[in-house]
Amino acid sequence: MNEPVTVAPAPMSKRRKILSIIAIVFAVIGLGYLLLSHFVLALRERTDDAYVAGHQVSISSQVVGTVTEVRVDNTTLVQAGQVLVRLDPTDAATALARAEASLAQSVRQVRQQSALAGQYDATITQRRLELARAEADAARRAPLVAEQAIAGEEMRHAKEQVELARAALDQAQRQAAAAHALVDGASVQENPLVLEAKARYRDAWIAAKRNAIVSPIRGYVAQRSVQLGQRIAAGQTLMTVIALDDLWVDVNLKESQIRNLRLGQPVEIRSDLYGSDSPFHGKVVGLAAGTGGAFSLLPAQNASGNWIKVVQRVPVKVSLDPAELAQHPLRIGLSTRATVDTHDRSGTVLAATSEPASNPATDVYSADLAQANVVADAIITKHSGGAQR
Repeated sequence: MNEPVTVAPAPMSKRRKILSIIAIVFAVIGLGYLLLSHFVLALRERTDDAYVAGHQVSISSQVVGTVTEVRVDNTTLVQAGQVLVRLDPTDAATALARAEASLAQSVRQVRQQSALAGQYDATITQRRLELARAEADAARRAPLVAEQAIAGEEMRHAKEQVELARAALDQAQRQAAAAHALVDGASVQENPLVLEAKARYRDAWIAAKRNAIVSPIRGYVAQRSVQLGQRIAAGQTLMTVIALDDLWVDVNLKESQIRNLRLGQPVEIRSDLYGSDSPFHGKVVGLAAGTGGAFSLLPAQNASGNWIKVVQRVPVKVSLDPAELAQHPLRIGLSTRATVDTHDRSGTVLAATSEPASNPATDVYSADLAQANVVADAIITKHSGGAQR
């Protein structure tokens, strides 16, 4: 009799174990990606539609002239106040000489008016004495007429002399008032006639100094178009100076991407120039007041019959770390990739102050007026002769 054979359960095959491990690995990866997407990626906005921007300062002439010297070329580093171009000074020098002569003549004319006013004051004293003498003569003759010691005609002549003396006094007083009206209440330096001539001199002096065209900022020359011997007009653009130490990035995000954007949020910038090895760090400093399409040369007419919806983009201004910018210089117009971390949403969407994030200013032109006043005052002092009326 045959005994029954017991079959042991087959162990799990090696293939099934491998498939289970792979499934678990993919499940873990999927769960990790889900968590990463929800807690990290969903709080970031990315775009490669981002470009470096900066201040492009147009250099133009403030006066008409012929170029006699060009001291810079494209890529030249210039400092604030450095002379870039010089114009022919002949016409300006002639105009300045005429203005100086006119100012000196005005000062001497005011001195003459002051002296004339003093002369009329002396005439008033003289006319008063003449009137007093005529009145005394008439008073002495009045009793003699009653006694018929003198003729009545002589008394009439005495009275006429009184009236003539009174009229002469009145005329002298009016002439003195007219003369004093031109000089009273102000010194020679503050006389309106002198101030007007001084203003004309300042204009001529500044025009002469503006034959030297200077740079208002520190930066690099670009787009130089001026040439030697060229006749240029006031306001004509000659070149552009760009401050490469004051740049920012214009990040053009879709309208659906700016929902969670706030001022002050950190931004990571990677430029195509330096790649991923040299990232830049900045922050959101402002959102444009309109989309790029709204400010384009030919805005879209969405009210037309054939309308196709196009997702609009809003320029977002992102500042850059000055230290990183100095270590890795950028150029205007370079392409970048921007990633905005929107985790912190406590900031505001609109700026709460009227002060810009960067406020470029220059004082290279203010020195012109100060120096012009110093020279004009020296001319006035020279020709005033110590007169202070």
